[in-house]
Amino acid sequence: MDAHDVVVVGGGHNALVAATYLARAGRSVLVLERLDHVGGAAVSASPFPGVRLSRYSYLVSLLPDQIVSDLGLRLTLRNRAVSSYTPVVRDGRHTGLLVGGSATEDSFRSLTGSDAEYQRWQEFYGSIARMAEVVASTLLSPLPSREVLRGLVADAAGANAWRWVFDQPLAQTLEEVFTDDVVRGVVATDGLIGTHTSLASPDLMANRCFLYHVIGNGTGDWRVPVGGMGAVTAELARVARESGVRVVTSAEVTAVSADGTTAEVGYRHDDVEHTVAARYVLSGVAPSVLDRLLGRPPRDTASGAQLKVNVLLDRLPRLRSGVPAADAFAGTFHLDESYSDLETAYRESAAGDLPLRPPGEMYCHTLTDRSIVDSPDGHTLTLFGLHTPTGLFADPRARDELVARYFAGLNRYLLDPIESCLTHVDGHPCLEVRTPLDLEAELAMPSGNIFHGALTWPYSSTPDWGVATDIANVLVCASSAQRGGGVSGIAGHNAAMSLLGSDR
Repeated sequence: MDAHDVVVVGGGHNALVAATYLARAGRSVLVLERLDHVGGAAVSASPFPGVRLSRYSYLVSLLPDQIVSDLGLRLTLRNRAVSSYTPVVRDGRHTGLLVGGSATEDSFRSLTGSDAEYQRWQEFYGSIARMAEVVASTLLSPLPSREVLRGLVADAAGANAWRWVFDQPLAQTLEEVFTDDVVRGVVATDGLIGTHTSLASPDLMANRCFLYHVIGNGTGDWRVPVGGMGAVTAELARVARESGVRVVTSAEVTAVSADGTTAEVGYRHDDVEHTVAARYVLSGVAPSVLDRLLGRPPRDTASGAQLKVNVLLDRLPRLRSGVPAADAFAGTFHLDESYSDLETAYRESAAGDLPLRPPGEMYCHTLTDRSIVDSPDGHTLTLFGLHTPTGLFADPRARDELVARYFAGLNRYLLDPIESCLTHVDGHPCLEVRTPLDLEAELAMPSGNIFHGALTWPYSSTPDWGVATDIANVLVCASSAQRGGGVSGIAGHNAAMSLLGSDR
């Protein structure tokens, strides 16, 4: 029987990170990936001629510089020229909030009528930045206790920062700190990416999502991977193979057996059944998928809640507000994402209805990196829709109806209807849509949940790595690990460190 020290189930970016660290520590490592390529959701694709777009995950924030340095990844991650733009119709006038660069203060003043809201913004994000720095410094170490982390945050950022993020619903924080509905919404969206919840929910699910969206690398900067997300995966695959990792694609794992000391993994490759022995198994798949492989009843998975729309444009549309399209779409373009819009859309979707004005956010990769398109004039535009839970798509008409509503919402703020800017090939618009059901079918993410379940706080009552299961030699190296989620490699790093620490 074939044997390795470690078998990694799944070939996502976290799996490749874990495998590389382990191989460089002298372990023999086998990675088994069901698809014909590695990377999971961190991949590029060419749905339209001459384009290599980030099909699922599309920006990088949480990937620590330490992992990039440790593994010798040759990556270029660029900051966007603008943080965000939010179009608004106020008192019958088209205007908006532009965040990023020298125009930010004037934009706040123009929208809100004074400097007070901008001052509140500066003070709030000043505290959040100091919190981010200390929380980020703990992510590649064993989990601190809640008390230790609270002390670190309070010392660096003040007691309010801890309370705003960790103790009270995000809605309470927004209403306490800010007065403008649009400004509150711009802050709130970081708590709702792929997360179907009310900002006022006492379970603080939105707070956990918000936390991970503002702490990346200690800055919270969301950067564009030059060459697309596939460039990130290609580098991870390169260093894994050069480190001696054996990577087998088109290899579907069918069973995992482990007793805490030894393990066997069954998989199918080229229509042949194989079994490999291992000392350890690392799970790079969702918890319910691991349950099935272990022969257990699968646990429930929280619903995914996102709609992804990728399009190719001949030109960028002009805005009614007069803001240049190159500014509006370079960062995050917030569509119908005021505080009240977000809560209304949540209530509608929680009742099983399509939101009348679905909230979403867009950005244009090609305004930061033109390497992903061959056309000298073409632009990609990516829309990430919020509050579109899996259950809505039981009706096959929901996909097209939501796209139509998103386009109608966008067109309210445009001089050029978005449809008139779409590139066509053979008479068909260059438009690709992915729902939670598509993610479940294509990436084996149950319910299309991009985090494999609810995000967790980065602390614990025990000083472990947050990657353990109830079987001693089966560890988690995927988004469901504590401090997992996003394109970060953190779960992979921590699984490797946990294994190496216990294997001494």
